[in-house]
Amino acid sequence: MTFIHVMTPQGRLNADQRRVLARTLTDAVLVPEVGRLAPEARRGYQVHFLERPLDMIAIGGELLSDKPGDVMVLDVAVMDCCWTREDRAAVIRNIFAALTEACGMKAPSPGWWINFRIIEEGCWGSRGGVLSFLDLLDQGASAFPPERAAAIRTALATKYDR
Repeated sequence: MTFIHVMTPQGRLNADQRRVLARTLTDAVLVPEVGRLAPEARRGYQVHFLERPLDMIAIGGELLSDKPGDVMVLDVAVMDCCWTREDRAAVIRNIFAALTEACGMKAPSPGWWINFRIIEEGCWGSRGGVLSFLDLLDQGASAFPPERAAAIRTALATKYDR
């Protein structure tokens, strides 16, 4: 499961923009993770939109209600697999592109920030227990091409001595 939290000032994104971003942000992470666009894998991704009143966000010690600005924070939490530096960079570039397009801008705002976090093996809980990326592969996650699944197995085995 991948979680994408989009935190914005209240009213920054309208329903149509959120509808577009629900799909484009999912795909922005899915493609580098799975290794291809796999619509059947989208069910393993959640996008949460969180809005805050302008008097609940401050930049440089000043509330946005007093000094407005275009700010956004995206927190992306993914299961550990075989995330290379280039994979992580691709996700960040993809997210900026999706946001820029959905917001009708020519370039990302300098006030937009993305955190990409890899949650290590053994630190995900679901279905009443601890969930591993390997569990997903063992259950026949057909979205992953065989070479990507093999790379994930190798990376986790190397990293966690399995």
